[in-house]
Amino acid sequence: MPGRGPLEGVTVIEISNMLMGPFATMALAQMGARVIKVEPPGGDIARGIADSTGRGLGPIYLNINRGKESIELDLADPGDRSTFEALVAAADVVAHNRPPGSEVRLGVDYATLSRINPRIIVCAMYGFGADGPYGSLGAYDDVMQGISGIAAHQTGEGPPQYVRTPLTDKIAGIVAVGAISSALYERERSGSGQLVEVPMFETMVGFLLAEQQGECIYDPPRGPAGYARTNSPHRHPYATADGLISILASTDAHWTALFRLLGESELSDDPRFASIRARTENIDELYAWLKDALARHPTAQLLAQLHESRVPAMRVNTIEDLFVDPHLVQTGFFERVEHPEAGALRQPAAPVRFSRSGSAPLHAAPSLGADGPRLRHEFGCAGTM
Repeated sequence: MPGRGPLEGVTVIEISNMLMGPFATMALAQMGARVIKVEPPGGDIARGIADSTGRGLGPIYLNINRGKESIELDLADPGDRSTFEALVAAADVVAHNRPPGSEVRLGVDYATLSRINPRIIVCAMYGFGADGPYGSLGAYDDVMQGISGIAAHQTGEGPPQYVRTPLTDKIAGIVAVGAISSALYERERSGSGQLVEVPMFETMVGFLLAEQQGECIYDPPRGPAGYARTNSPHRHPYATADGLISILASTDAHWTALFRLLGESELSDDPRFASIRARTENIDELYAWLKDALARHPTAQLLAQLHESRVPAMRVNTIEDLFVDPHLVQTGFFERVEHPEAGALRQPAAPVRFSRSGSAPLHAAPSLGADGPRLRHEFGCAGTM
């Protein structure tokens, strides 16, 4: 029988709110870690977002805090501080998203926590690297999308636009999962913990520049930044005769098949489109042709032909469509969970699968402080209630 995930036996103390930190620790819980969420008096602010229950169980909170235990602690209170230190002494990881400086005042910095537990790994998820001029500033996703270049890049020469999902929080959170896992692996060899820093700004700049640095990769630059294909104004979902599809032909074989299916096989020999370099240089003209050609064909027939020819293409889903998507239905991606207060929930399962170690089945996100009495008893702090 598969186990409960590759991180079974790892205990994570989370001191974070909103999205980046909780998203990271929820992924760790999906991989089998035990996650104890230490919430301040009143709880994680995300509890109140779109909370129709009035019980601090809004949908964002419910989605990204599954599989965790909750204890409400005021770290400035001596009794609660004692409970927190008992948790740290028995833990493997502390994850927080406090700005540099404030974590020292709160007493969750690596220097303080490593004196309690020399094997502790502290993952600090910041807006900016602590050693830069922005280091002490707080940050949220909109701010990060602006400063990192993401917002301006969305529209080229038009007004900057935010991506309509908290992209930077979630990407930095996933980077934090990899960093924490790497630190746990290193600790198995060294026996010592360490501080892991994940700054959102630097993370997103590296993320964006991977393909957008263009000729600015050279020093001095040999031309403009950017990647012509992704920056083309003609790159978008395309209308068919009766719907919309997304399509990305990339290789010579893809385009040869696509030209044939759309009735213009001779374009395979057109010097404008015969190689990936030529197609990139003439991408606006190519995508404009593709838009007109696709509009003449019905969606179902077109997708069947594209799939048979191994050209990557799919229909365009709305968020509501995802819950009835036949692939997600058949793979059992959405799990039904009964929450004792919020009722029946439908939530995404872990996308990553482990053949031998398995994945942890996550219980519903906890109500504020729901596990406090049990945790105090477990960690020998019953007298601090």
